[in-house]
Amino acid sequence: MFYPPVASSMSERGNENTQSSMTRGERVRAAARTLRTPRTASWVADETGVSVKTAQKYLDQLVEDNVLRRIEQGDQTCYCVDQLMATYREIAALQREHDREALTSALESMREKITEWQVSYDVETPGELRASIADLDDAEEIETRRETAAEWEHLDERIPVVRAALTEYDWASEHDTIPV
Repeated sequence: MFYPPVASSMSERGNENTQSSMTRGERVRAAARTLRTPRTASWVADETGVSVKTAQKYLDQLVEDNVLRRIEQGDQTCYCVDQLMATYREIAALQREHDREALTSALESMREKITEWQVSYDVETPGELRASIADLDDAEEIETRRETAAEWEHLDERIPVVRAALTEYDWASEHDTIPV
């Protein structure tokens, strides 16, 4: 089944060899793209083995490039991924990499899968499916429902992104041309 990919989370760090072959800037940029919760430059510096000043320099560049957001939390400056810009980039990638029919089919497939779960488990939401686990004793069925709820939540997040890619497909196609 084709589901357009989620924007790369890069939550898994590379192995030692990969880390050591990367420049300081590459290490900071790679770590920064995984910041789903706000983190300080000091935290990024510790994670990447660079000075705080170096981390700050590259984090500020990523803020200027609309990759990260700078957030003031008390007396600390923190950084995290700019989810709005990441979503815009993801929509553009879907529009460039898939034709309208593939996106429509993916959207239809996701909706059908959710409807199948609603009927199969007699629930309306992933939360209701998770709550139904309380009534079960079978460990295998409990695990199946947890996995299904997680996949359902994933599809619930994907549907608006694919829908947005389809809604603006014509406009994007007209404006995504390279003059020759």
